[in-house]
Amino acid sequence: MAFTTEQRYRAYADWSAEYIEKIKKNTALSPWRTHFHIETPHGLLNDPNGFSYFNGKFTLFYQYFPFGAAHGLKSWVHTESTDLVHFKQTGTVMYPDTPLDSHGAYSGSAMQFGDKLFLFYTGNVRDENWVRHPYQIGALMDQKGNIEKLNKILIEQPDDVTDHFRDPQIFDYQGQYYAIVGGQNLTKKGIIKLYKARNNDYQQWDYVNDLDFANDNTAYMMECPNIVFVADKPVLIYCPQGLDKSVLDYQNIYPNMFKIGDNLDVEQAKLVNPTPLQQLDYGFECYATQAFNAPDGRALCISWLALPDMEYPTDKYDYQGCLSLVKQLSIKNGKLCQNPVAGMVNLRTTQATFAERQHTNNIYELELNFAQNTCHEIVLMADKNGNGLTIIVDTTKGEVIVDRSNCGEKFAEKFGTVRSCQIEKQATTARIFIDRSVFEIFINGGEKVFSGRVFPNAEQTGITIKQGNPTGYFYQL
Repeated sequence: MAFTTEQRYRAYADWSAEYIEKIKKNTALSPWRTHFHIETPHGLLNDPNGFSYFNGKFTLFYQYFPFGAAHGLKSWVHTESTDLVHFKQTGTVMYPDTPLDSHGAYSGSAMQFGDKLFLFYTGNVRDENWVRHPYQIGALMDQKGNIEKLNKILIEQPDDVTDHFRDPQIFDYQGQYYAIVGGQNLTKKGIIKLYKARNNDYQQWDYVNDLDFANDNTAYMMECPNIVFVADKPVLIYCPQGLDKSVLDYQNIYPNMFKIGDNLDVEQAKLVNPTPLQQLDYGFECYATQAFNAPDGRALCISWLALPDMEYPTDKYDYQGCLSLVKQLSIKNGKLCQNPVAGMVNLRTTQATFAERQHTNNIYELELNFAQNTCHEIVLMADKNGNGLTIIVDTTKGEVIVDRSNCGEKFAEKFGTVRSCQIEKQATTARIFIDRSVFEIFINGGEKVFSGRVFPNAEQTGITIKQGNPTGYFYQL
């Protein structure tokens, strides 16, 4: 259904049980429900939030509007995991139920302090004139999942930003706690502000400076900024909305980008000697990536596999959005690599040599090898005519192409149906995960990644090899 603004911000208690039951039944009819990705039970899921380690488990929240495929009054739904593969909803939800978050619990981060998990997030508040007031606020969750909100603003809206000021990320650098917040300055340019916790107190934050990361100043807003440390190098991951395509050509409505620095100068608020801007994902849907350093030092990240301001075929089933696999970050020869966490191999149930298949259940993993000086074209989720998700790996030209134009229901065609990237002209590997309506492709040990959604029809379940002779394995998951 189409929602009015009043409906999108209606109190949760005002939605009837009959209405919830109705959309639950409608969502259950969808042929595209995922098997091993985090997905909303109904309604809209968007940004991953509060990704952290707490009470001996990995914690992950997702932002949620329960009442349909629309961006409305957002809450945070809590999940936890021991292996970063299976996430279980605990029943804990952080609702927008105070004067400081009355119009939505927007994105943020988390970190354990003592026996509590500190949740650092943006409270979205609208006044009687519908003017937005963004508050950087906090809450504490205990080991039983009880949430107590801190009744104070932790970071006030600065005088030099518009009401686009949100998504605080807390991180530890050399034993000192810092936070970055995305924003828009008064000239409508995207910026990131750096704060320092006074005496390492998460309730007291002092402004350091606007982060110097060789900002090209073409984006109008920096959403979901993260700093994570990979092999001791700071990696800045962020979503520069409105980035000029002359800076870096991308095709999605909004990009998810990163830069690697030699180090982080916190006194000067500077990412030292940053690399050029690079795409985190070359596919169709990857946004609001959240990363953190686990207690064992691993840099882990997870992304929202959807985009703002977009419609998806699942909307008619009253739900939208899912999260990516959890990926571990590494740096290899100066390149940021993303790979699924090791526990994903435990989902494998059977192994077979890779070959054409007339039918699958569209829930599988492939490990493929492509020889040097060859060109290969495979179609996944293929029908009898060979229509489906097309993947071309050309090691002669040094190119990977992903084409979803013939895979099921059409959507987002305004932004194109083909994505590509350059690779080295050499033997190439690909690890591919298919989960009914999700694909995630990891090229050459995660040097390049393609993520996206497709919504195949009932006949699109096969695997076709149209060109070349890729070798490898098929794993049922």
